[in-house]
Amino acid sequence: MIDATVTQRMQEATRLTRAGKLKEAMALLQGDGDGCKRQQAPIASSQPGNVYESTCQCVEEEVSSVKPEAESPSFGRATRTQEAPDWRSKWTSFQGMAQPGHTPGRSEEAKPGAFTAGSFSNRAGTRDYKIFLPSSYHGQAMPLVVMLHGCTQNPDDFAAGTQMNQLAEEQAFCVLYPAQPISANSSRCWNWFKASDQQRDGGEPEVLAGMTREILDTHKLDATRVYVAGLSAGGAMATTLAMTYPELFAAVGVHSGLPHGVAKSLPDALAAMQGGAPGAKGQGRHPASSVPAIIFHGDRDTTVHLSNAERVAAQYAITQGKGDVDAGRVAGGHGYTRTVYRDAMGEARLEQWRIHGAGHAWAGGSSLGSYTDPKGPDASKEMLRFFMQHHH
Repeated sequence: MIDATVTQRMQEATRLTRAGKLKEAMALLQGDGDGCKRQQAPIASSQPGNVYESTCQCVEEEVSSVKPEAESPSFGRATRTQEAPDWRSKWTSFQGMAQPGHTPGRSEEAKPGAFTAGSFSNRAGTRDYKIFLPSSYHGQAMPLVVMLHGCTQNPDDFAAGTQMNQLAEEQAFCVLYPAQPISANSSRCWNWFKASDQQRDGGEPEVLAGMTREILDTHKLDATRVYVAGLSAGGAMATTLAMTYPELFAAVGVHSGLPHGVAKSLPDALAAMQGGAPGAKGQGRHPASSVPAIIFHGDRDTTVHLSNAERVAAQYAITQGKGDVDAGRVAGGHGYTRTVYRDAMGEARLEQWRIHGAGHAWAGGSSLGSYTDPKGPDASKEMLRFFMQHHH
């Protein structure tokens, strides 16, 4: 139940948002606005990790342009360029830990050339997944790419949009798609913004790392060539995995994501997504990682501010001085600027791709999946090129 004062606060925040006063609405949610001072009601529920249902209605009604999965006729079958899920419209869904009653999917025997469902459990939780083994797989030690979908997506949709399975068939590697269940987050967002899901040996990172290790062991894959990539909330969780399990992942791809540990609460997350100043509450400093990283971000992204791409890069920067910069344009598509930073041996350790005119969607993706921008450049192919240059 939500008490009347909290409901009133949410109604006032809705009014402010409709009036275009997002700062005032956020201050109200944080407890700094006049309405909060009058009502003195908490936003968070008494249960750790939960928020009231009405916390983000003020944002969802006026800001979001993405429909929930059940209402979107184009989900998984997009016929035009779409932007990735708007996290600001999903605050009500961020429930944290999995709820009782979740029944994991039944694991099937993974076969070469097939896209197979499975389930993994450890002390931190249970997650279903799908795995693709190329038809050329016969037990040999192949590389593994872990793909983390965005909000409202699922493994099938993400695979269709990124075309990663087709590339795996061509280039002989395996692909693992963990699935975020509705029981953990009703919009299927990875809980990147929660402190409990930003640490090693705990929360979603422990589940995903454990799943990755089990897949490596079961299929005898190459543990020195394991990579992780993600879009949107999945991009944020991908960089968290690289930060918390650097010995497991040889490289990371972050598409339209945020830095590790940039938020510890919903107001922090909203501020970070809008480009809030580094060092603000909840945006702690973290040591730079040695994991090689490739980063993609559209410069017209209105969901996650472009400044977050720089902040992600800063957490991986291991070189000094300026990188090598080159520019290009996809035929009939977007222009882009790529900056490459190399180590003392001349090896590329960090790539930043700024895509001109692009929004919050997987660059170069197929319209067979949701939240893609077919105008390129091809993020999937470029990530794979970068990944295969690195191993433990």
